[in-house]
This record gives sequence, C-alpha cells and structure tokens, in this order.
Amino acid sequence: MYNRFIRNKHKEEKTIIIRSRRKTIAIQVTDKGLIVRAPYGVSRKRIMSFVESRTEWIEKQLKKQEEYKKSLENIVPLTTEELHALADQAKAVIPERVRYYAPMIGVQYGRITIRNQRTKWGSCSAKGNLNFNCLLMLAPPEVIDSVVVHELCHLKEMNHSKRFYEEILKVYPEYKKWDRWLKDNGRQIMARQMMAGQTDSGSMVQGE
Repeated sequence: MYNRFIRNKHKEEKTIIIRSRRKTIAIQVTDKGLIVRAPYGVSRKRIMSFVESRTEWIEKQLKKQEEYKKSLENIVPLTTEELHALADQAKAVIPERVRYYAPMIGVQYGRITIRNQRTKWGSCSAKGNLNFNCLLMLAPPEVIDSVVVHELCHLKEMNHSKRFYEEILKVYPEYKKWDRWLKDNGRQIMARQMMAGQTDSGSMVQGE
C-alpha cells in the first residue's frame, strides 16, 4: 500500500492504493481521499491510467460529497431523549409490520431487535433474527415497510440476486420507489445522530 496525489479541478486528492488478490481495479471516493484497490501484478502506471480515465466520475462523486456536507449544516442533532423515544416507537411499530408481511412472504423469523445504528437500516442473520434501525421512524411508513420486506425476503434469498428482488416485488410492488427515497434521504437522517461531516463509506466504481 502506498500514497500519492492526483490533481483534479477541485483540489489535490490523496490516493491510497491497496493491492490484493482481486482481479479488477476499483476506485472508492471517500471524504479522506481516493482508495484504489488493484491486483498485485498491475503496474503503478496502469493503475494511475485507470484513475485518470475515471476523472469525470471521480469529480462527480467529489461534488456529491461537497453537496452532502453542505446539506448537513442545517441538520438538528437528535437528543438522547429523542433517540429513546424513537426506539420505543420502533418497538411498537416494526414488529407489527414484520408480523403482517411474514405470512405473505411465507417465512418464519426469530428475534426482532431495534438498534440505533450509524450505517444500516436493517439486517437479517443466518438464524433468522432481524435487526432494524430506530431511525426508520423518521422516514415515511412506506419506507419502513420496504425495509421490513427487504429483510424478510433475505430469509428466502440471503443475497441480492435478481431472484431476491423478484421476491420483494411480489409482495411490495412499490419497493423501488421507496428504496430510492431512502437512498436519496437516508444519509441526512443518519446524520442527525452523527457528527456533521462524518461518513462511514464512499462511492465506488469498478473496472479492468
């Protein structure tokens, strides 16, 4: 692993190159710079050529990050009391939605846990236990249902294959609409319980 800098229209971005046994080159844009993942045998020249060929995409991601940081300026952080209230509300609402959709999907589930998470809206374990983020209570009810159905369908398909999404759409035809809403607005909701500007992941593009 080593560092170097590349220049773009915005500023010089720190570039971290991580080599592994992977077969392709991938670029991840984070708030700390660029992370390039590459196979062991690929030359530095080829790696940087790939990065330069993705300059337009990189600049778009940097612009999105700048816009996101600006959008955080007016966000009001949640208090501890508000987070507890959201958790109590989620404990009353989400299990009921799970009970509603599980028979429709044809699955049985284990324990339901409500958490205050920084990166995930929901998850499903191999044992059938379900976890949901209490911050879902700040989203429209349709978004809550979309996440519930998503996790329940993982009890049939523990992947994100075409078949998995077909299972979702059988039960929740408007899933794509509300999943898009969460993608567009979810980071702002998450930011209410995070320090302004702090992020957990970045955008990634893969290639050669």
